[in-house]
Amino acid sequence: MATLREIRDRITSVTSTQQITKAMKMVAAAKLRRAQENILAFRPYSYELRNLIGHLVATASDLTGIPLLEKRPVEKVLLVVVTSDRGLCGAFNGNIIRRTVQRVAEYKDREVSLFVIGRKSAEFFSKRDYTIQGEKINLFNHLKFEDAVDISSQLVSLYLNGAFDRIEFVYNEFKSAIQQNLQVEQFLPFVSEEGSDDTRAQVDFIYEPGKIEILNTLIPKHLNVQVWRILLESNAAEQGARMTAMESATDNAQEMIDRLTVHYNRSRQAAITTEISEIVSGAEALKEN
Repeated sequence: MATLREIRDRITSVTSTQQITKAMKMVAAAKLRRAQENILAFRPYSYELRNLIGHLVATASDLTGIPLLEKRPVEKVLLVVVTSDRGLCGAFNGNIIRRTVQRVAEYKDREVSLFVIGRKSAEFFSKRDYTIQGEKINLFNHLKFEDAVDISSQLVSLYLNGAFDRIEFVYNEFKSAIQQNLQVEQFLPFVSEEGSDDTRAQVDFIYEPGKIEILNTLIPKHLNVQVWRILLESNAAEQGARMTAMESATDNAQEMIDRLTVHYNRSRQAAITTEISEIVSGAEALKEN
C-alpha cells in the first residue's frame, strides 16, 4: 500500500502534467484559429479554379496535347502521405498511417512507393519494408507556399518522366476542431470536376490563345494550389486534433487528481485513527499497571 508521501508526490506529479497539457491546449487553440482562417479563406479559390478547369476540359474537343490529363495503365503508384512532425495529437497520425498501409495492400499487384510529408510518417515507414521515393519534414513549423510548389514540381516531374502512372495523396481534411475526414485523393493524372450548378456549363466562350494552351498553363498552377490546400487542411486538422487530445488529457488528469486526493484523505484519516488507537491503548495499559 502506498504511503502518504508517495500519494502526495503522485498528486504533485499529475498536477504538473495537467498544467503542461492545459498550456499545450491553449497553444493549439491559438494555432487552430489561424490555421482555420487560412484554409476557409483559401478553399473558395481552390474550388473555383478546379471548376474553371473542369469547364475547359468538358468543352474542349481534343485533349491529346495535355500530358497531365493522359491516363496510362496503372503499374506504378506513388502515395503521398501527409502527417504531422510532432505527436500528442491523438489518432491523427495513426489513422493516416493505417489508411496508407491499407491502400498499399489494395495495390497488391502493382509497384507502390511512398512520398512522405511529416516526421511521423517518415519515421514509421523508413523503419519498415516500404520504398521511400522522397520525404519532406519540418514543413508545418513555418508553412510556406513555396514548399507546396516544390512538392508539386517534384510530383509532376515524376509523372511526366513515366516513373509513376498514378499519384495519390493520403491526408486528413479539416472538418471541425473535433473532426477530421480521412481522404485518399488522386493527384495525377489530373481529374477534372466541374460543379453541377456552375452556370459556365450552359455557355461557352472564345479563348485566346486556345483551350489547350490555357489548360497547359492552368493545370500546373492548379496542382500547386491543390498541394497548398492539402497542406493547409492537414495543418488545421492537426491543430484541432491536438487541442482535443490535450483537453481530454487535462480532464483525465483532473479526474486522477480527484481520485488520488480522496485516497490520500482516507489514508491520512486511517493513519490518524491508528495513531489515536495506539495512544489510547498505551494509556489504558499504563492505568492497568
